[in-house]
Amino acid sequence: MILGLAVAQDPNYHGRNYQQDDGQHQADSRRPTSTTPIPILHWNKQQEHDGTYKTSYETGNNIIAEESGYIKTIGEGEDRAEAIVQQGTFSYTSPEGQLITIHYTADETGFHAQGDHIPTPPPVSEEIQKGLDLIYAGIRQQEEEEARAAALKSQQPLNQQVDRRDDYNRKYQQ
Repeated sequence: MILGLAVAQDPNYHGRNYQQDDGQHQADSRRPTSTTPIPILHWNKQQEHDGTYKTSYETGNNIIAEESGYIKTIGEGEDRAEAIVQQGTFSYTSPEGQLITIHYTADETGFHAQGDHIPTPPPVSEEIQKGLDLIYAGIRQQEEEEARAAALKSQQPLNQQVDRRDDYNRKYQQ
C-alpha cells in the first residue's frame, strides 16, 4: 500500500515573501563604510606566580596604557579574603584634539579615577564644614553615650536589668 500527500500551493507563491522597505536596510550614513586596522606598536605583559603583573601597550592612534596589579589580603579570621589591586594610567587624544590622561586605582573600595578633564566638585565652604563637623561630633557623642549605657546595663545584676512596666499607662521605667 502506498500513501501519498498532495499539497496545494498558490501559483504566485515564490518562497518567503519579505517586503523590503528601501530605507530599512540601508547603512546609517553616520557610520564609516570601511574600517582601517589600528596597529599595536608596543605590547608587554609580565605575569608572576604570586599574582602580580605589569602590562603596557601603545597603538598606532596614540592610545598608551600601563597597568600593574597585585593580590592583597583583606580582613581577618573567617572574614579574610583576597582582593586584586590595580593601578594604572591610560591616555588618548579626544576628537577635539585634547590629550586625555587618566590615572586610576581599583581595589576593594572601588574604582577611583583622576584626570584633568574629569569634573571635580568645588571645595566645601568653611561654614558648611563647621556645620558638618558639629553634626558628626554630635553623632559620635550620642554613640559613645549609648555604648556607655549599654556597658553599664551589662554590669548590673540580672534582677535590676529587667524593665518595670507601669500597667496603667503602658510606660516603661528603669
